[in-house]
Amino acid sequence: MTSSAPSTSPTLSTAELIALRDSARSDYAKLVERGLSLDLTRGKPSPDQLDLAAEMLTLPAGGHRAADGTDTRNYGGLHGLTELREIFSGLLQVPTAQLIAGGNSSLTLMHDSVVHAMLSPLPGAGRRWADEERIAFLCPVPGYDRHFALCERFGIELIPVPMTAQGPDMDVVERLAGEDAQIKGIWCVPKYSNPDGVCYSDETVRRLAGMRAAAPDFRIFWDNAYAVHHLTDTPVEIADLLALCAESGNPDRPFIYGSTSKITFAGAGVAFFGSSPANVSWLLGHLAKSTIGPDKINHLRHVEFLRDEAGVLEHMRRHRELLRPKFDAVETILAKELGGTGLASWSTPQGGYFVSLDVLEGCAREVVRRAAEAGIALTPAGATHPYGDDPRDSTIRIAPSYPGLEELEAAITGLTVCVRLVATEKLLESAR
Repeated sequence: MTSSAPSTSPTLSTAELIALRDSARSDYAKLVERGLSLDLTRGKPSPDQLDLAAEMLTLPAGGHRAADGTDTRNYGGLHGLTELREIFSGLLQVPTAQLIAGGNSSLTLMHDSVVHAMLSPLPGAGRRWADEERIAFLCPVPGYDRHFALCERFGIELIPVPMTAQGPDMDVVERLAGEDAQIKGIWCVPKYSNPDGVCYSDETVRRLAGMRAAAPDFRIFWDNAYAVHHLTDTPVEIADLLALCAESGNPDRPFIYGSTSKITFAGAGVAFFGSSPANVSWLLGHLAKSTIGPDKINHLRHVEFLRDEAGVLEHMRRHRELLRPKFDAVETILAKELGGTGLASWSTPQGGYFVSLDVLEGCAREVVRRAAEAGIALTPAGATHPYGDDPRDSTIRIAPSYPGLEELEAAITGLTVCVRLVATEKLLESAR
């Protein structure tokens, strides 16, 4: 959920703006004098969150054999352990047989999916993406900078699509994908999206599954990174994309990704890929050229630690107990310092790892610069848009998860000082 957009003409008189600016200048000077060194740049689990999985360092304790007798110390098993895939099948909405458990990074699986599509035709395609004169992806904005960087690495054109409270603007998506055969994919973070926390509505998912695409090899890159990362006791559920695509006659359209990176150990988790049988066979055939199998000991470790789907949800409840106070603190401070000023708006997510702060148009880069000078590191302004270019220069991504609560409160309070200072200076300059 996102509050209303900041007003471009806050209802403050010139005298009120001058008073607010002068107060912000004084607060900013004091902020700089404190010599802070705070980092809100990335959505990393905190050490306390990582400690929740400390028991895994002693696992597997029940031996090295999988449920079917496989010796996990040896080569093989490209699909990943069945019992681990069974645990995450329902959570990721992918049948076990159509789910691959791989290494520690879902981003690696996304990267490899693009590379293999470049070098080998996808099911339903007549030729490789590398043989096309132009390749483009639709990118709902604000979005995830690593998705954009991956496409840029391979010269894939990025086409921004506005986000709504229901997900990407489907009128725009349907028009573009239906008209242009060079548009080969769309990036989606469907639940608690990065950075604004939007959850795709059932109608949005249905339209994505059933829409006409000019490219026969159009793919939905469904990065369900926050599938179980709820911040409330009423989890949001999204429609089953894989099932809806099959019902709509587009079974090969979805590429579904997930991981345990923010569930167990961020640097030693398990990544998942799910899709149609044809797509799974396609990817496994290419993965077989680069690996003889994933780290099955780590798979077994996760099975012993998480046990089943209910075990995953209970573990995530413990994460929520650590994360929720931080998100509550962000909301409280933003509301106290900026609420009612018309200088900013922000999201109030029900899950995920980020808060999206929207400041007055033309102010985001300067707010980030002023914050850096005061010792508060933020994700660069523009990172939420393709090519690092936010045309409104207004969106700032806040990552509350890693700092301790006191450090977070200091950082957000300092950030609000920078917002008030930059916004009032701009408004007074514009009024001259």
